[in-house]
Amino acid sequence: MKPFEYHTATNAEQATDLANKNSQYLAGGTNQIDLMKKHINQPNTLIHITAALPNSIEITPKGVLIGASTSNSMVAAHPDIKTYYPLLSKAILAGASPQIRNMATTGGNLLQRTRCPYFYDTTFDCNKRKPGSGCSALNGHQRMAGIIGNSNACVAVHPSDFCVALAALDAEVLIIKKDGSTKKIPFENFHKLPGDTPALDNNLPANALITAVFVPSNDFNENFAYIKIRERDSYAFALVSAAATLSIKNGVIKEARIASGGVAHKPWRWFASEAYLKNKPPTRAHFERAATIAASEVNPLQNNTFKVPLLEGAITSALLESISTK
Repeated sequence: MKPFEYHTATNAEQATDLANKNSQYLAGGTNQIDLMKKHINQPNTLIHITAALPNSIEITPKGVLIGASTSNSMVAAHPDIKTYYPLLSKAILAGASPQIRNMATTGGNLLQRTRCPYFYDTTFDCNKRKPGSGCSALNGHQRMAGIIGNSNACVAVHPSDFCVALAALDAEVLIIKKDGSTKKIPFENFHKLPGDTPALDNNLPANALITAVFVPSNDFNENFAYIKIRERDSYAFALVSAAATLSIKNGVIKEARIASGGVAHKPWRWFASEAYLKNKPPTRAHFERAATIAASEVNPLQNNTFKVPLLEGAITSALLESISTK
């Protein structure tokens, strides 16, 4: 790890004032420290922001506002989250270990970087780590690689479970820019597909800070599920995951939300599958058809075609579990 200056910011404005092109922010550090140890991130200045951002969960009639410094454990355990936004709790508890969840923050979770092995191994070419060097995964180990939204520059996937649930629930990301102005970014537009610029994971402006995440009120607190398929039961990233939640009235699906992790450079929403389920009864046949529709959209690599049936199974299982959660 190379030497760096260390500053502690007491508010968001001070943090952005300290920021420059050679600085990076530090919150819980569960991913940042790993990247620094691997010499992937090498900032000249590190700005500790945990005390600069809100550590709170505010329930309002319009939705829930989760401060960027709120730990994953706090979100998952909060009684109002479990009552009104239980999909968030279920997804968080599927990720990492209790120790990591105790340190990881809401803002940091959104900004964590891929766990592609070629990104972490600096002896291999990686466009995400060194733009223009090439993507070793295109002809290499592809088990964890994406099956939708890939480009010739990158096939890495986003690792978060929490973010899959946030995508399903149409969250918004609140940010403060370097110039002090604020902005809301719809969650669907926050993370980027790799395209020709895979080094850019998201649409957060340079030196901007996430201050909070807002999840609008909804009717998805009764029928929900999060299915995560992984190599082992604990502390492993998803091969494929599926978040599913339904609003059911009088035996008919009024609204459906389905999202996946482990399949793309960003949490992926299955909009066509959601549209298919609308105004239909919640039956296995309809759930299987919705899963087939999602699977028809993917374009797997040569060595990860196994993810396609995993995806179908995960979506079907999540939808079936969602109607048995009452």
